[in-house]
Amino acid sequence: MLNIKIEFTANKKEKPAANKLGFGNFFTDHMFIVDYTEGKGWYDPRIIPYQSISLDPAAKVFHYGQTVFEGLKAYITKENQVQLFRPESNFKRLNSSNDRLCIPVINEALALEALKKLIAVDREWIPNEPGTSLYIRPFIIATDPCLGVASSKSFQFIMIMCPVGSYYKEGILPVKILVEEHYVRAVPGGTGGAKTAGNYASSLKGQELANKGGYSQTLWLDGKENRYVEEVGSMNIFFKINGTIVTPELNGSILAGITRDSMIQLLQSKNIPIEERRISIDEVVDAYHKGTLQEAFGTGTAAVISPIGELKWKNEKILINQGEMGEVTQMLYETLTGIQYGTVEDSFGWTVKL
Repeated sequence: MLNIKIEFTANKKEKPAANKLGFGNFFTDHMFIVDYTEGKGWYDPRIIPYQSISLDPAAKVFHYGQTVFEGLKAYITKENQVQLFRPESNFKRLNSSNDRLCIPVINEALALEALKKLIAVDREWIPNEPGTSLYIRPFIIATDPCLGVASSKSFQFIMIMCPVGSYYKEGILPVKILVEEHYVRAVPGGTGGAKTAGNYASSLKGQELANKGGYSQTLWLDGKENRYVEEVGSMNIFFKINGTIVTPELNGSILAGITRDSMIQLLQSKNIPIEERRISIDEVVDAYHKGTLQEAFGTGTAAVISPIGELKWKNEKILINQGEMGEVTQMLYETLTGIQYGTVEDSFGWTVKL
């Protein structure tokens, strides 16, 4: 068992109303933190009141971006029970990101135990209104105060949590996506397959341009030929073309989304054709012109599933399913969220009850 010291806060914060939550705006009363030093390993795990952290200005996370993170959620079921969705997959992926960023691996089982303890301390922060949940952000930062370009010798692994509503202001309504023509997010062999801060920093310019044009997100193309579809914003993307669901294959520059994998398994369980392969923006546009582009949607922990009603590529607006959510998108959303909230039987063994 993990010996975690717990320091309870003396000043509990006021909890926001469910209709004021938004996403990532409010944080619970406590946080988890554990330190790492080369030669000593991970030590001193503790749950403490949520607070600012103090780092040396020379800490390597500031200068070389040596950091990774994850995102998962806790849900309240209709029986008023707390459950997590595939948390083991998140900590496994965190270690995959650690390997790419030269960060020491964590003990995945102990990390999950620490998370369960943190949730138990702040259980009252989990909202139970429809569409709400407790978002959990585990992250690791390099703390070594040295400006030499080399891996840090010290780190902190921290977990913070926040009650959330819908990720997009549109909610589950279809969103409009701008296909980026100039900037790229990642390339094979780079860090696109890791969940690290720099990937998201490099996406901000595209997001800014999309928002200026009235679009919710950016669809990124590959960094080599600027032709093949990769990710949409912070989500994986799927298309329904002539009855078959197509999603870009993992190539080293695309994040292996846990929601993405869940959707693929759901589709396979329902005998709906699903292909993981390269798909060009030209193929998508051609399918639109032929009338075979039937649906499109993004998937991720934050939004779960986000139907896409319109794509803009160069000067052409591509309207998908008359701008409405498609039947496969609807089925996947209802099934996956049903499993997450405990209203649909979990035949996959994905949920972990606390």
